[in-house]
Amino acid sequence: MANVKWSVDPTHSEVQFKVKHLMITTVTGYFEKFTVEAESEDENFNGASNIVFTADVNSISTNNEQRDTHLKSGDFFDVEKHDEIRFVGKNYENVGGNEYKLHGDLTIRDVTKPVTVDVEFGGTVVDPYGQHKAGFTVTGKISRKEFGLTWNAVTEAGSVVVSDEIKLQAEVQLVKQG
Repeated sequence: MANVKWSVDPTHSEVQFKVKHLMITTVTGYFEKFTVEAESEDENFNGASNIVFTADVNSISTNNEQRDTHLKSGDFFDVEKHDEIRFVGKNYENVGGNEYKLHGDLTIRDVTKPVTVDVEFGGTVVDPYGQHKAGFTVTGKISRKEFGLTWNAVTEAGSVVVSDEIKLQAEVQLVKQG
C-alpha cells in the first residue's frame, strides 16, 4: 500500500514563538506563511515520515513593524541571505497514547542542529466537504544562540533584553492529498 500524503491547511494552522523581553514579559510572534508536508502509512499517522516544515522568514509578525524589521535584519534572521526556516523530521516516536516526540533537524541561518519537539496527535476527521484532516499540537524549546541569533543588549541594571530560550508552539491541521 502506498503512503498517504498530507499537506498543511493554512487557514486552520498557526506557528508561533515566544521569547522573554527584559526577562519580565513575553513577546509572541508568528509566521504568516509556512508549509508542512508529511507522509504516513495510514490515516492514524503510523509510520509518519518525510515530515518537512518550512517558514517564510519575511512573513514574521510580532504585531510591531519596527521589531519585525529588526528581526529580519542581520542582527537576527538576516532574510536577505536566509529567507527560510526549515525543519526535517527524522523520527516520529510514540511515547504513549496520542503523545509523540518528533526528532529532526532544524535549520536557521544555514545552521542545522538536531531538535526534538513534543507532538500531541488530536486525531483525524472527515470535514463537511469530504476532506480527511489530521490535527496536531506541537511544542518545543530552542536556544536562539545555537542558530547564530546572538544579538542582545543589556539594560542599565544588567538584565538581558532578549532571552536565549525560544518557546515554539504550533497548531497544525493537515489535509490528506489525492
